[in-house]
Amino acid sequence: MSRTKRWLNMNGKEFNSDGTLKLQAREQMLAQGMTDGAIDSYARRSKQEFDEWKSLDETDPEPWPIFTAFDFFTDEEKRQFNPDGTLKAEYIQSALKQGISEGWLEEMERRKKLEVDSYNRMSASHAQQGINYGAWLMRSRSCASRTYLERREQMKQDLRNFEEPSSLPFDKDTPWF
Repeated sequence: MSRTKRWLNMNGKEFNSDGTLKLQAREQMLAQGMTDGAIDSYARRSKQEFDEWKSLDETDPEPWPIFTAFDFFTDEEKRQFNPDGTLKAEYIQSALKQGISEGWLEEMERRKKLEVDSYNRMSASHAQQGINYGAWLMRSRSCASRTYLERREQMKQDLRNFEEPSSLPFDKDTPWF
């Protein structure tokens, strides 16, 4: 979605949809002892930040790849299920020939439909906040699938960038180089 949508999601209690400070937020800040100058300065800096995000949204919009629940099925699940979570007819026939009960097949289908519905709900609710849920999930899966050597190389880079060693995934006894 847009950067401004995410900004408003984080700051919507204090700011209007155009990036200006809400009157009640100003009154609350005054009640807490802030001066008018400090409030005006805060409102001006925040409005500038909002305008920067808005400008970037217009000139260089973020890519929004569309992922479906089917993209997260395993290869085996892709052979068994349709994208909506229903079992494929050829799989049902094959499974019945193998002696799998009809009740179990119905249960498999019910569970997969729930999983697809859950993904769709999460994706929709995250989109309202300006977050691409499918892309986020895909990134987390790609990071989890890295090999030990790839993670170790990333850690070396993090150390060169002065990351705190205690924040890195390996223990202190691991030789870095």
